[in-house]
Amino acid sequence: MSDDALQRQADIARLNADLRAAKVELLSAQCAADRLRLQYRLQDIVSFGERQSLERTIDSVRSLYRFFPRSRPKCVRKSRGDRSFRLRFLCF
Repeated sequence: MSDDALQRQADIARLNADLRAAKVELLSAQCAADRLRLQYRLQDIVSFGERQSLERTIDSVRSLYRFFPRSRPKCVRKSRGDRSFRLRFLCF
């Protein structure tokens, strides 16, 4: 294998490791949002929550919202095999 091919394989492995780590972090964020949603009324969060924390949280959500819909069509176009199913599952 050429150096370029080896580097590409290493890059792909690192990308997939980063993707798995992001999946865990996003699941954690989703659980945190669910805890807030279940414990507090939205009115109370907006009225009494720290403004800066709330604004940064909203900015983070907007950033995720802009990024992931762009990746979804690419995932759906993959082959019909098991790997495609996992990619589609992550994109929903």
